[in-house]
Amino acid sequence: MAHIPPINRVVSMPEAASLVQSGSILGLGGVTMYRRPVAFVRELLRREDRPHNLTLLNFTSGYESDLLVGAGVIQKTRTCYFGLEIFGLAPMFTQAANRGEIQIMEETEASLAMGIRATMSGVGFMPACAWLGTDLPKLRPDVKTVQDPYSGETLMAFPALSCDVAVIHALVADKRGNAQINQNRGVDMELAMIAKQVIITAEKIVDVLDKEVHIPAPVTTAVVHAPFGAWPTSCYPDYAVGGGEILRYIDACNGEDFDGYLATLLSAEWGQRVVYSQNA
Repeated sequence: MAHIPPINRVVSMPEAASLVQSGSILGLGGVTMYRRPVAFVRELLRREDRPHNLTLLNFTSGYESDLLVGAGVIQKTRTCYFGLEIFGLAPMFTQAANRGEIQIMEETEASLAMGIRATMSGVGFMPACAWLGTDLPKLRPDVKTVQDPYSGETLMAFPALSCDVAVIHALVADKRGNAQINQNRGVDMELAMIAKQVIITAEKIVDVLDKEVHIPAPVTTAVVHAPFGAWPTSCYPDYAVGGGEILRYIDACNGEDFDGYLATLLSAEWGQRVVYSQNA
């Protein structure tokens, strides 16, 4: 029998970041300030040929997404929350939204969940009671009403969602692409199922993942080793939120120095800051 070499999907961060093309629908995993793929976002913004006109498709959006908005690569957002939790509003998103510089496609947890469910089911829409009796359909004319053929009840029809590239930060992954994301998974498992390409950034890479698998190898396109890859968002139980860094970011944005902050983020000084934060 011929020897079949083991599958190895491990690539460098620049190789992974090159998968995002202009005009793509980009989904970032994690929840609010937890397990966000910050290292990937940093690499994406380090590209000389930064992608543009991206649509951001997130269950929730935080620091990592605000960086992309501030850098001017996001054309449209689809998320049910955009903020920094206890730290307040996401400054660059708020500024861009107030100036009308970004398209905001209104979403709720229900609309995102139904859209994902429709895609996973292989149908064009998913009916639900959500949004009935609200003004939300006025903001989303693409969300239609349908009649239940059995009960005659009126329901909302949420269109199926599509995603070109999903990036999910994991605690551990193996070389084949199996990944464990641990607690508070948000919709990461479902996002990985509907995306055309899935990039896993992981705190640790092992030969074979012998723990519970949350993202299976067959849906994974690439795996990247990224220690502290979610910082300054948290990655329980490895490290907590870097509150000091989040406050520095907010101060820079409010002081109209986002460009200065971004320059530091993309420099070697950033790596030293991450290491110092973990040793402090």
